[in-house]
Amino acid sequence: MQDNMMWWRGGVIYQIYPRSFLDSRGDGVGDLNGITEKLDYVASLNVDGIWLSPFFTSPMLDFGYDVSDYRDVDPMFGTLEDFKALLEKAHSLGLKVMIDQVISHTSDQHPWFQESRQDRTNPKADWFVWADPKPDGTPPNNWLSIFGGSAWTFDSRRQQYYLHNFLTSQPDVNFHNPEARQAQLDNMRFWLDLGVDGFRLDTVNFYFHDAELRDNPPVPKGEAKTLGAPEANPYTWQRHVYDLSRPENLDFLKDLRALMDEYPGTTTVGEIGDDNPLERMAEYTAGGNKLHMAYTFDLLNMPHSASYLREVIERFQRLAGDAWPCWATSNHDVVRSATRWGADEDPHAYPKVMLAMLFSLRGSVCLYQGEELGLPEADVPFERIQDPYGKVLWPEFKGRDGCRTPMPWTDGEQGGFSPVEPWLPMEARHLDLAVSRQQDDPNATLNTVRALLAFRRSQPAMFDGDLALVDVGEELLGFTRQKGDETLLCVFNLTGQEQQTTLPVEVASDLPVAQFTATRDGSTLTLPAYQAAFMQVA
Repeated sequence: MQDNMMWWRGGVIYQIYPRSFLDSRGDGVGDLNGITEKLDYVASLNVDGIWLSPFFTSPMLDFGYDVSDYRDVDPMFGTLEDFKALLEKAHSLGLKVMIDQVISHTSDQHPWFQESRQDRTNPKADWFVWADPKPDGTPPNNWLSIFGGSAWTFDSRRQQYYLHNFLTSQPDVNFHNPEARQAQLDNMRFWLDLGVDGFRLDTVNFYFHDAELRDNPPVPKGEAKTLGAPEANPYTWQRHVYDLSRPENLDFLKDLRALMDEYPGTTTVGEIGDDNPLERMAEYTAGGNKLHMAYTFDLLNMPHSASYLREVIERFQRLAGDAWPCWATSNHDVVRSATRWGADEDPHAYPKVMLAMLFSLRGSVCLYQGEELGLPEADVPFERIQDPYGKVLWPEFKGRDGCRTPMPWTDGEQGGFSPVEPWLPMEARHLDLAVSRQQDDPNATLNTVRALLAFRRSQPAMFDGDLALVDVGEELLGFTRQKGDETLLCVFNLTGQEQQTTLPVEVASDLPVAQFTATRDGSTLTLPAYQAAFMQVA
């Protein structure tokens, strides 16, 4: 087992979306006590910790990513005492607890913003990003909101525009103001003092903006657009040079790391949406004095061929130095991987081999709730859409509700999530994949995940061993994991056809993992469709 202070390095973190995990109060919305009730299940997956999406006081216009009180629990989810009970139960099961921190912006209902917008001279006048209009009254520059339209909204009291990279109700905190920066660090200290084990940092490269407010240039014709937003979104038409990933951010991340270092064993993982995401991941996690980990959208978008995965791994290794990645193929913001990558594949076999690949990469892993069941993206009809993002860009982009529907615990009414109609509809196709249906089936995705993660725990090379890509042909993905005297060869067939390859190294023995099958005849390896092979190198 790895050093407990370094539990995160190679650890697997299970992401819980509180609204959709379990409703313990019968109001159709998941809550903290519901999470506590299911922590034994989470521990049974052989994960190392959990990450909770926001549960803080909020008007919920962006479902908790618009915080109005950073130090309390929204009544929808319970109380601060409920959170403390969750923390205690998780720790008793050996699970670490990470929570979201949304510090780049607040809700417009936050007292800081309520004060800031009153006039230009109040004590918090400079805690948000305010700018004068152009002489013709238009916004200060061409920056766009990810959620549609200009990133600027006019406020009549100050006769100025304020910046918001997301909803108009999510004003950006001015990180150029040292008091505002310190206030957010103090909010994080509050949770560290309660005993949380780390933070997932929302939009970690959005903290600073260009103080000169220069226009972003357009994406040159024919060049790749940012992966940080759907291609249908005009946001992707700009090169985001001035509105995010500013150099000043690095100094703040060092201040944040200094805070974390006061609490040994805690960790950070940052979300990076950027025009050059792997480069930014390397920059933000290298050197041991900024973030512990970061993840990008490289595996959260559509490309997923073996050649693409090789290219992502190779590019990260070329750029990374001593940086540490956290890989994810799904989360609360993107179409579930079983659909996004597996729409044209076998719906039962593909999720297993995809997760086997994910769990074998060098780095840590975030596993989103329901991925261990192989859930496909839910089909949420327009009249039930809750996500403001989806309402703006419908129908080309249907929002994020399809990956946020309730967790199916049983195949009964409402999937055992709630006794009443839930806040988002229970997807009928998910009932056949419910936990109760898969629990006792050794071939089910759920038990494949348990076996894969038990294998990962048992092999030091799979934690933080080195990774080297090997040539196993165009259609297969192969690499070795090596630590000390131990070297493992991992080969994955993510296609629906049988594949053969000549082994690139001498193999001493096969390592049976879960239900994966492969045959080896001398130096020839045959992998049936959607299969993986794990071998001990001689």
